[in-house]
Amino acid sequence: MTNIHWQIARFDQLTLDQLYAILQARSTVFVLEQNCVYLDIDGKDQHCVHLAAWNTHNELLAYLRVVPPGISFTEASLGRVITTTQARGTGIGKQLLQRGIAVCRETYPQQPIRIGAQHYLEKFYQSFGFVTDSEIYLEDGIPHVEMILENSLNK
Repeated sequence: MTNIHWQIARFDQLTLDQLYAILQARSTVFVLEQNCVYLDIDGKDQHCVHLAAWNTHNELLAYLRVVPPGISFTEASLGRVITTTQARGTGIGKQLLQRGIAVCRETYPQQPIRIGAQHYLEKFYQSFGFVTDSEIYLEDGIPHVEMILENSLNK
């Protein structure tokens, strides 16, 4: 994909239109596509750094949030990782995760990164160095595993 604008922003730096697009995409992916009724607006967004990819028409292509340590897990984490329907199969998901790891490392340099990954994506996350750190568990009716990416400085 060409002409992608990557945005890194705190919650208060997002415009209302950007926030609306992000919340709409998250609802489309997690609630509608995955048929999962849950409360997406969980009070964490205000504390996170948001990474988003936009096309030239200001349409959201991919998104994740970098969650500070102590909010979702003891460690820093990545969450709400999505690629919108129009961008799937383009490789943008890999770019998103690479950039997300980099933003997390820059923001929380001494922290390992923990994620709660949908089980079917375990191999995808392993390809970035994440190691499975739990048994399979159900979250909102979907099989998940916790995974961790150690900080090479702490090894």
